Formats: sequence, C-alpha cells, structure tokens
Amino acid sequence: MKVLVSEAIAEKGIETLLQEGATVDVKPSLTRQELLEAIGDYDALIVRSNTNVNEELYQKATRLKVVGRAGNGVDNIDMDGATKRGIIVVNTPESNVVSAAELTIGLLLATCRNIPQLQKRLKDKIWDRSGLKGIELQGKTVGIVGLGRIGSLVATRLKSFGMNIIGYDPYISDTRFKHLGVDKKEKLEDLMKSCDILTVHTPKTEETYGIIGKNQFKAAKKGLVVINCARAGIVNEDALVEALQNKVVARVGIDVPEGEPHATSPLLDFDNVVVTPHAGADTKEAQDNVGITIAQEVISALRGEMVPNAVNLPTLHTQDLVAVKAYLKLGETLGKLYYQLEKEAVEKVEILYRGEVAALETSVISLAILKGLFEPILKERVNYVNANIIAKSRGVGVTESKESEVDNYLTLITVKVISKNKEFTISGTVFGKGELRIVEINGYEFDVNPSPYMLIAENIDKPGVIGQMGTLLGVGKVNIATMQLGRKIADQRAMMVLTIDSAVSKETLEFLGGVEGILRAHYVKI
Repeated sequence: MKVLVSEAIAEKGIETLLQEGATVDVKPSLTRQELLEAIGDYDALIVRSNTNVNEELYQKATRLKVVGRAGNGVDNIDMDGATKRGIIVVNTPESNVVSAAELTIGLLLATCRNIPQLQKRLKDKIWDRSGLKGIELQGKTVGIVGLGRIGSLVATRLKSFGMNIIGYDPYISDTRFKHLGVDKKEKLEDLMKSCDILTVHTPKTEETYGIIGKNQFKAAKKGLVVINCARAGIVNEDALVEALQNKVVARVGIDVPEGEPHATSPLLDFDNVVVTPHAGADTKEAQDNVGITIAQEVISALRGEMVPNAVNLPTLHTQDLVAVKAYLKLGETLGKLYYQLEKEAVEKVEILYRGEVAALETSVISLAILKGLFEPILKERVNYVNANIIAKSRGVGVTESKESEVDNYLTLITVKVISKNKEFTISGTVFGKGELRIVEINGYEFDVNPSPYMLIAENIDKPGVIGQMGTLLGVGKVNIATMQLGRKIADQRAMMVLTIDSAVSKETLEFLGGVEGILRAHYVKI
C-alpha cells in the first residue's frame, strides 16, 4: 500500500498509516507537473483543498484506488471521473465539526462586539471605543441555512445565548427541526425577512453555490449580520459587497473569502468585516482527528472494506456500517457464485430482502452482490464504487424489493439472476454474531457455512455417487471439511455442496465430472 500525501496532515495520521503497513511519502511542496509525474506510482492520494484531483490526474494515476480528502468539502475532486474508474473518494465530515461550529460562534461574537477592531486600537496605543458599539445576541433571531452536522451544533450552542433560532434546509425532516427546537422556514426569502443574523452551513454544490445573492439581500432586514464558515461562493461575494455598501448588511464574519489561498477578496477592505483564512478546522484536536480518520479510511479502502465516509457511495454512518457489515460479506459471497456455476450472460438481477435485513440500508448490500457477481469475470477493478456503473455498461438491470416477513428465518436475502435461457437463484442468511449461511441454490435447500474453497455438484439422486466423489477427492489429496446435500425428490436429483481445505486441480475436476450420475461439478472460490 503506497500512499502519497500531497498536503500536510497531522503527524498522528502519518503514524497511523505507517502502523498499518503502508509506505508513505509526504510531499506537500510538489509542483503540479511533479505530482502528475509521480502519481502513477501510488495506490492512494491524500489531499486537502488545494490539490486539483481531475481528469488530467486520473489519466496518470493508473494504480490509484482511493483519494482521501482530509476535511469535509470535495469540490476540488472530480467525482464522476473517480467513480467511473472505481476510485473511492473518502473524507472526514465528522472530525472537525466541533471546531467549525466553535469558530462560527467565535466569529459571530467578534463581529457583533467589534473585538478585532477594538484590539487593534488598543495595540496602536489608542484608548477609544467610539464608533465601535456592539450588539447583544440575547433576544436576536439567527437564521441558519443548512441544518446538518455543523448547523445543528451551532443551533444548540446559540440557544444557550437566549437567541431565537430559525432555519432553512429542504433536506432535513420536520422531526429533526422540532428535535433541535428550530423554527423551520419553507422558503429562504422568509428566513431572510425574519433574521437579525444569518449563518450558512451547507456544502458547496451546484444547488447551493450563490444561494445567498442579490434577491436574498433585497428581502433581508436592514442591519443584517452575515457569518460564513462554510464555503466561499455560497454567499455571493459581489452581492455581499453591494449589501455592505448599501447598509443592508451591517457586519460580516467570514472564514472563507473568495480567492483562497490568495488574499484578494474585496471584503478585506471593509472595517466592519472580520475575516479569517479558512481556519474552521484549524485546532489541534480537529487536525489530529482528521489525520487519524483519513488514514484509517484510506487503509480500509485499500483493503477493499466498506468505508462509512466514502463520498461516492450511499451514505453510511458508523453504526449503520456495523449493522450491515455481515450482510455485505454475505451479499458478495452470493454474487460470486453465479459465474462460477453458470456461463450465460446476465440480463437482469433481482434482489429480494426479507425479514430484519429489509429495515437496513440495503443499497450498499446490493452493491456488494454486484461486486461479487462481476469480480470473477472481469480483469478491471470491481468495487462498491463502480459496481453499479459496470452493471449498466453491460446492460444488466438491477431491481430491489423488500418484505418485512419471512418464513423459517429472521432474515433472508435471495438473488435471482436472469439470463436469456434460464433463471438462477441463491439465498443466504446471517446467524448470531455474523455467521453466514447459504440456504438455497436453484431450489435445493442447504445450511452451508461458506468457505474459501468449495465444490458444488448436481447429480442424479441414486446410491454410490457421494462415495465416488469422496474417493476421487481423496485421490486428488483434497480434504473435505463439511458436506451438505439438498434433494429434489420429485425430479430424482440432488446437489452436493462441499467445503474443502484446498483448491481442486483441473484434472481432479475432470475425473469428478466423469462419475456416473454427476450432471455437473464446479470448483468455487470465494
């Protein structure tokens, strides 16, 4: 595992990478050309906000499996290019939320009480408070745009100041607003009309870029205080400058001026603007958390594990990942069997979740099934990121359905693979603390704990077949660990699933296929 760190992260993050056995090169001073020349040697790249991870870089990054963004935003990373290539993009959205929320409060206090301006006068040996009268927070109405992780922390902290909290976020449920004690506004303009202080905490997307612009400032109360510790561009800077000039906005606290890392923003020329250089996550605690978290996530991604903060995957919180972990392994196992037992091209995959599993985040389990399905037949990398894309590119339709009840089991996953001439089914469940079981293949019922090496054979249900199988495997020096037999009495057919301790040679497999009564025999590797 070879990792390039192109922008500085905490030393604890580097130590974590090394402890996990990675080779780490920390090169924060690389030029763009040097980065492009070097990236082809690395499996992972860790960046912050200044490294542009785009198509130009991807074309050179032939080994790259994961991009780690030490921080929250990923606007410097081409997500489509990464997903298409199966490159996992991970970030650390939880690691610096407290620091970002606290800086928001700090900027708000500094702005409302003119703390930097007062300090400057005193440092210049001038004892003079004139013209710098502050405003109290108590009783004021603060409007929060974006009630996610950071916005929620800001809301709870500002309530302790005796403030009225209103919010706008169309993607957060009414229940969440009520839980936080925040009055929900359905329209952004309604929030602008009502608030004395505006603070934004949304990610920077096509939808949110410039979301606070001229029209919003026209609706605002005169004397508005604006705080932005989220991303440059969410508050349109030209519109903000105009609002300052027209006295609509009285004070500004901003951590993300346009043009970073260059100090070129026109906001720097205003005395009633407090500006910091994108320092929201710049605390010792946050940087240690970011470094350790991004290192752990990069290592997990390189090992092919599901990562909770993978940006180009369905969102999974850590507790959700714990709940689905065994099902991910089960799904991948079920998917891997098809092309090792059948040769026909897949046209459609139908996945049915029944029982307890139906209440979980099943979309990631479906990705695990597709990953397992395509891995045995494709040389290209197949992982949770590009499994859906590979299915679409091969014309494979994928459907999910759920049922809350299931007979005989607490939980059951059934995969139906439809080809031109036949249908193949396989079902599995999870027992106890993550014990996997294959319980059905093409209508034959079993209770098989899957192992790395298995032999699956369909045969005519008559005496002597099982004995000959055991003898030939013994001759081939293959030890049988367990054997399960499923029968279709009406058809006089049976299927054997053997877990074995080693691989089966082609020669032994040919001998097994020649046994009278054996219809087909397949060596399966999980």
